[in-house]
Amino acid sequence: MASDSQSLAVACAKAADEIQAEDIRVLDLRGLSSLTDFMVLCSGNSMPHLKAVMRDVEKHVQDWTGEKPLHAEGKADSRWVVLDYVDVMVHILHEETRERYDLENLWGDAKSIAWGD
Repeated sequence: MASDSQSLAVACAKAADEIQAEDIRVLDLRGLSSLTDFMVLCSGNSMPHLKAVMRDVEKHVQDWTGEKPLHAEGKADSRWVVLDYVDVMVHILHEETRERYDLENLWGDAKSIAWGD
């Protein structure tokens, strides 16, 4: 059975998919990080796309779950935005920024969670 935080992470991934975010991954960080339980990573291909992904993830997740991020960090023009739902952190990165920081490799011990239908 999925935990509440896992359900929230899946909702974030599905919301990102609705706005055509690219390369969406959900990583299970439980037992690996005291910062958060799940990390959702996704890419946008332009500044307007990053803004749309951030806006729509926030809106859809609130509509679907009632959850709002505690904090949002960064702006689309910084090429990296984080929505902090405490137990779930959503990283929305421009493709080039995502390649440069390679968070999947940094958290290489994390298990990937299937989120699609």
